[in-house]
Amino acid sequence: MCHPVLGLRSPPTRGADRRATGGTAVGGARRTWWRVRSPRGGCPSGRSGETAGRARWPGGRVKTAKRRYPNNVLKTGVDRVRSCGEGEAVSLFTALDRKRAVAPAGYSRWLIPPAALAVHLSIGQVYATSVYKNSLVAHFGTGQTAIGVIFSIAIVMLGLSAAVGGTWVERNGPRRAMLVSAVCWCTGFLVAALGIAAGQLWLVYLGYGVIGGIGLGIGYISPVSTLIKWFPDRPGLATGLAIMGFGGGALVASPVSNQLMALYDPGYDPAAAGSVASGGALVGLFVTLAAGYALLMSIGVLLVRVPPEGWRPAGFDPARQRSAPLVTTASVSARNAVRTPQFWLLWVVLFCNVTAGIGILEQASPMIQDFFRGGDGAAVTAVAAGGFVGLLSLFNMAGRFVWSATSDAVGRKPIYLLYLGAGAVLYTLLATAGGASPWLFVPLACVILSFYGGGFATIPAYLRDLFGTFQVGAIHGRLLTAWSAAGIAGPLIVNAFLDARGEPGTLTQTAYQAPLFTMVGLLVVGFLANLCVRPVAERFHEPAPAAGTGSAAAPAPEPAASGPGAERTAPPRPRVRLLASWAVVGVLLCYGVFRVVLTATQLFAG
Repeated sequence: MCHPVLGLRSPPTRGADRRATGGTAVGGARRTWWRVRSPRGGCPSGRSGETAGRARWPGGRVKTAKRRYPNNVLKTGVDRVRSCGEGEAVSLFTALDRKRAVAPAGYSRWLIPPAALAVHLSIGQVYATSVYKNSLVAHFGTGQTAIGVIFSIAIVMLGLSAAVGGTWVERNGPRRAMLVSAVCWCTGFLVAALGIAAGQLWLVYLGYGVIGGIGLGIGYISPVSTLIKWFPDRPGLATGLAIMGFGGGALVASPVSNQLMALYDPGYDPAAAGSVASGGALVGLFVTLAAGYALLMSIGVLLVRVPPEGWRPAGFDPARQRSAPLVTTASVSARNAVRTPQFWLLWVVLFCNVTAGIGILEQASPMIQDFFRGGDGAAVTAVAAGGFVGLLSLFNMAGRFVWSATSDAVGRKPIYLLYLGAGAVLYTLLATAGGASPWLFVPLACVILSFYGGGFATIPAYLRDLFGTFQVGAIHGRLLTAWSAAGIAGPLIVNAFLDARGEPGTLTQTAYQAPLFTMVGLLVVGFLANLCVRPVAERFHEPAPAAGTGSAAAPAPEPAASGPGAERTAPPRPRVRLLASWAVVGVLLCYGVFRVVLTATQLFAG
């Protein structure tokens, strides 16, 4: 009988107690034997395969080996056979398995943030859809609402895929999850490009919205659990560095998209009012972005590793965490987490914070023009309003790092009291006095958006404090359904109030007071929910043997390689790779910041 995965062959068996089907020994406590053909010279002495047994393999010969497993089950899969030297065939998906992603000796944990940034800078492009929104409207001959549905579908699919796929990500590890994210995200661009070329809007919904949205959700949560396990001493800093990339993705994608559309359509001028790119330019844009993001996300796949079982950074003492408020060293599964009041309190907190932030972010450009509209029109030009949008994106990105890192010092609960309490005060000032001067309006809006970004980046560390590291990625995925709900509720609240007050282009500051005060009420609700957060009851904790840095849903990681052949797994020139990886993401971020600052200077000109 031939093994269905390994291609191994077993000798004939007799009797019901010696049947072997699909690699499973059936019957009594007998051993199942498999023949393994050694590839090109066989294993070196002393380095036998886990399935192949303990004996040496003569070059090119067939060797029979045996191994008893618990419950008489012979484990299957190429990943059960260790590397046996030159010529071994390992599938790509197996090479990305969690057990093969364990960090080797000499690996630096500071390679994880640039790996996460490479993915988040790519999927953060979703915030730059407004750059080509008018061009899509002109190409399909439809309204703004129909095109805006693309973004809404993507955000809804982000939350759903993160919730449904969170446990899968925990079980399979970050490398495989990042690869799936890259495939879905880039395929979404290609399917959307096909829809644009064919004039079929539903293909854009399917490609960018559904397929790309799945890539968004898986990519967003894929590095979170790994970052927290590599940085148990500074989880807020680590997740802030990574999730900062999601806020910064639009800073890079917006100017690059404009330049690409101008390249593919010489008649398109991003600075000219009413200028739209042709359908061919949009197709070229989407295909180019797919290729570029495939390359960038591949860097993250290649860099990321999980820490060995029991690893901890030098000087880190888990005992200190036990004395910190709301911080647990126990473990709570994703299944149990959703049964706790703490999970739903944090759901309300995230929903309120995100809804309030989206209320400004989605309406930023017309909002600043309406606030300073005089009798002869808006005092703020469209170009300056675009600079304001870029400035908000910059503070959104910076807040993800600054406030999340600050939470390591002051605690997660106090920092959310700041987001929600101070945010309510700032919204009140914006509604009542924001129209006095752009010098008051802009700082108020920027600080509010920094709280919005900080809320996203701090929530993984908050979950880790309450539920442990056991399945924090899966729990985070389920909590992101609050983002999906807020992505629908925020724009609906603001647009409903504004539609009742008049037509776009005729509104003034007073039209925004009702939606802004509604956001104040939401922030107060979130503030009260955060006050109610308490430590998780012990009845929800996992049994003691399941606690630790690893996930029970995933295969236990192995220590870094050692012994004969270990030198083959050690990364060459780790310092060079560390500097190069940070240089790649650093250049992209600096380019985006430079373009934002250049545009934002027009906001206060004159």
